[in-house]
Amino acid sequence: MKAVERFEAAMRALPLVAILRGVKPAEAPAIGDVLVEAGFRLIEVPLNSPQPLDSIAALRKRFPDAVIGAGTVLTAVAVRDVASAGGELVVAPNFDPEVVVETVRLGLASLPGVMTPTEAFAALKAGAHGLKLFPAELASPAVVRALLAVLPKGTPLIPVGGIGADNMAAWRAAGAAGFGLGSSLYKPGDDAAAVKLKAAAILAAWRP
Repeated sequence: MKAVERFEAAMRALPLVAILRGVKPAEAPAIGDVLVEAGFRLIEVPLNSPQPLDSIAALRKRFPDAVIGAGTVLTAVAVRDVASAGGELVVAPNFDPEVVVETVRLGLASLPGVMTPTEAFAALKAGAHGLKLFPAELASPAVVRALLAVLPKGTPLIPVGGIGADNMAAWRAAGAAGFGLGSSLYKPGDDAAAVKLKAAAILAAWRP
């Protein structure tokens, strides 16, 4: 199965992206264990983490059934680095056409960051497979509803930033396809036990 198909299958199973910003390679497998055991199939290591490519490679090897990717991917060169490490998902805080085009060329799933209709349509035209609404703190569920009214039917719109167990319901009711979960799921220094508790709370909110 190709990376994009694996991404789409993971989104159908549980459309929640675990964002492990700041995780270290030595910590990644244990954190990944509790996430995958909880049901997560989408795990992102932002490239501004310590030795992120090592963490991506370790997670990909340990969890072949999960979709492992990188966040904060800002250049086409970085896309190639992610691909070489075994990453299948490229997430960015912004829309850069070169990043999306290179991601698509390499057969990886592309999830660029957008905030406006102009950015959203440009990202889709470049080949993006979904859209990350970022930072969600600058938007609202009403923004999700308005964007989905004009975007092509079925476009996955995924709010990221400030999303947690306490506020997912309103975004989801507005049509959000899923969420990226950062500090509400993992903060640097959290051990596996702490992440397990946070994951349980998030999943309880997702599946009430």
